[in-house]
Amino acid sequence: MTERIPPGMDNPYYTFSPIDRRPALAWPNGNRIAFWVMLAIEHWELQPPPGAHRDPRFVGEYGSYEPDYRTWTQREYGNRVAIFRVLDVLDRHRIKATVALNSAAAKRYPYLVEQCRRRGYEFIGHGSHATRMLTGKMSEEEERTAIRDALDTLGRTTGKRPRGWHGQDHGESQRTPRLLAEAGLDFVADWPNDDQPYAMTLDRRFVSLPAQPEWDDVQLLLLRRLAMPRYPDIVGEAFDGLHAEGGRVFCLALHPWLIGMAHRIAYLDAALARIASRSQVWQATASEIVDAFNRAMPR
Repeated sequence: MTERIPPGMDNPYYTFSPIDRRPALAWPNGNRIAFWVMLAIEHWELQPPPGAHRDPRFVGEYGSYEPDYRTWTQREYGNRVAIFRVLDVLDRHRIKATVALNSAAAKRYPYLVEQCRRRGYEFIGHGSHATRMLTGKMSEEEERTAIRDALDTLGRTTGKRPRGWHGQDHGESQRTPRLLAEAGLDFVADWPNDDQPYAMTLDRRFVSLPAQPEWDDVQLLLLRRLAMPRYPDIVGEAFDGLHAEGGRVFCLALHPWLIGMAHRIAYLDAALARIASRSQVWQATASEIVDAFNRAMPR
């Protein structure tokens, strides 16, 4: 990469900023915390093309092989059945979600896109497929094309070009933030190095909006094998800690094929009920939070 890297850093996109040295960040209407839900709607390929990269940790119970009908059909269950349990719970708690949408999913599942549109959800770019991450093994032009194609598809299928991006499995190369900004986006939700948004050091205003993986359902339940009854406590304890500190952001990432299973959905309901019981909480979409941050911290 050719970008100038500040002293002590391993990338050029942000400077070291200890949170105790920053001015206080105030959310609209005196709220102490900004809360957003990121709902993933993804398409998994049964047999990805040669050269496609995916997170190697995501294997079925019987290992990694192709074609893996068992694992693939579970993901499809999320888009056929489980997502409607998740939508019902979000409706119950009046959550306006932000949807991280694969472009392949946008084309394959127009009914799901419409269900989210009529609820007023926001759509952000999420690559093309759950089986194709952005990586440094791509050329710059390949990555630029992948980003452009995903955004163009979402613009056509959802009726509005996205303003933000969440990389599939947080996948990025060292040039991704620059390419996202060049594509006209306003924020990225891949960098969990803070509890507040921050402006990245690019040629135009471009914000990192934290999507903390610590309480992502896949991280907690699939990879770390947290006992399901502990889920509402983990989510609630994290939320309460950030709420007490004030001026923070809390992102709850949800994958219907996992959290929407019949034996899990009640625990999502319990977690959201605990959050709903707190005062001074601003539930918003990702773009609304970024816009509020830009107004509060213009420089």
